[in-house]
Amino acid sequence: MANISFLGTGLLGSAFAQACAQRGDSVTVWNRSMHKAEALKPFGIKVQSEAAAAVQGSDRVHLVLKDDAVVEEVIQAAKSGLSANAILIDHSTTLPRLTAARLERLNALGIKYLHCPVFMGPLHARNAQGSMLVAGPKALFDQVQTSLAAMTGRLEYLGERGDLAAVNKLMGNAMIIGLTGITADVLTIAQAGGVDPQDAIKLLGTLDLNAMLAARGLNMAKGHFAASFELAMAHKDVQLMLTTVGARPMAVLPGIEARMDQLIAQGHGAKDTSVIGMDALTR
Repeated sequence: MANISFLGTGLLGSAFAQACAQRGDSVTVWNRSMHKAEALKPFGIKVQSEAAAAVQGSDRVHLVLKDDAVVEEVIQAAKSGLSANAILIDHSTTLPRLTAARLERLNALGIKYLHCPVFMGPLHARNAQGSMLVAGPKALFDQVQTSLAAMTGRLEYLGERGDLAAVNKLMGNAMIIGLTGITADVLTIAQAGGVDPQDAIKLLGTLDLNAMLAARGLNMAKGHFAASFELAMAHKDVQLMLTTVGARPMAVLPGIEARMDQLIAQGHGAKDTSVIGMDALTR
């Protein structure tokens, strides 16, 4: 049994704390809104009103916070209570450059810190599903690898580069948010065309999106734009989509059309639609 703390008990932090308590860890929590922390008492979780008191005696201190500013504020508030061997496990989604600077600064000060953002919601956290990324000193990761693995379905150590987990988290979230946006546009097309929204989702299920990503995405990453679906033809199709929906609000496709307009004006219309990502390869 480990003594651990969670600073930040929103939906994800609360789910993590509950799961760790149910696995037998001794868990103490703190949250700026105390009612959220108090709600965890029925799970055998101890509650403290001060961050420094919450981390006293803890082997691991998990941070599940809003942003960089809050992470810095909470670490400052908690550090007087940290034991010499405590390891800060920061699950917050934060800006890569600030994360790297924080990791370097804290470890140089003797405060042990790993950045461990996750791809999971509360249900995944309760059931140890989803993915957790880790960046920071390998020696620290080795100390907590088994404990972190118990919290997630997939644990991936990315190395000692301090910003790498933060960058990967933003890339993954970009895909999730982008997919949500384009799904909204698909449903708008369905609405405009008199198609049941559930039938529209069934249609998407017939598409092998993983294979498309593996093939087209890899070609994009390599800068291979030999046409299998010409940009000019895709542009025409996007125009048909936008004409079909009329004045209905769209989340993603208008921006894609604008980018296609730019590329076609630059003479790329005969290249594959994946040329839309060409500038992402410029270093």
